[in-house]
Amino acid sequence: MTDADQATVLVVDDEERVTEAYQLWLEESYSVRTATGGEEALEKLDDGVDVVLLDRQMPGLSGDEVLERIREEGYDSRVAMVTGVDPDFDIAELPFDDYLVKPVTQEDLQEVVENLISVGGFDEKSQELFAVSQKRATLESEKTDTELERSDEYERLGDRAEELRLQLDDAISEMDDEEMEELFREF
Repeated sequence: MTDADQATVLVVDDEERVTEAYQLWLEESYSVRTATGGEEALEKLDDGVDVVLLDRQMPGLSGDEVLERIREEGYDSRVAMVTGVDPDFDIAELPFDDYLVKPVTQEDLQEVVENLISVGGFDEKSQELFAVSQKRATLESEKTDTELERSDEYERLGDRAEELRLQLDDAISEMDDEEMEELFREF
């Protein structure tokens, strides 16, 4: 990948040392922008940003509020919450694509960015399925089976994932050979 076609990552965290570390970890492979607050993040966000790494707890605009504004304004950026906030069932309603709990390693961060850039090539339903699956996986890693069984939000995520899988299966089954080749050429 040349500098001209490098993906752009926006790192948002109120701790400057965190943004600097993430930038160092990613700058070899990506164009990296940093912001130490929600307002600054929105100022640095444009259609050229492919991935946003977003802290949830920040003074001023929280990460959740920044995420809401990103989606309201129609940016196609993939968003990973990278935060010290342990996930709870409230994440089921947040429109992010992945969730990492700090502390994270360089390998974790690079893998998430790479995955989000890859999934950015999928159509909207595939992207939603990826996001729903990531939310379920996050909850499964943090909650007990009993908590999951009692959660309506978790059940709704499962129902939505199944619905999306069926829709994608139908779409793929209707494709001819040429359309299938085109789809897989992107990967």
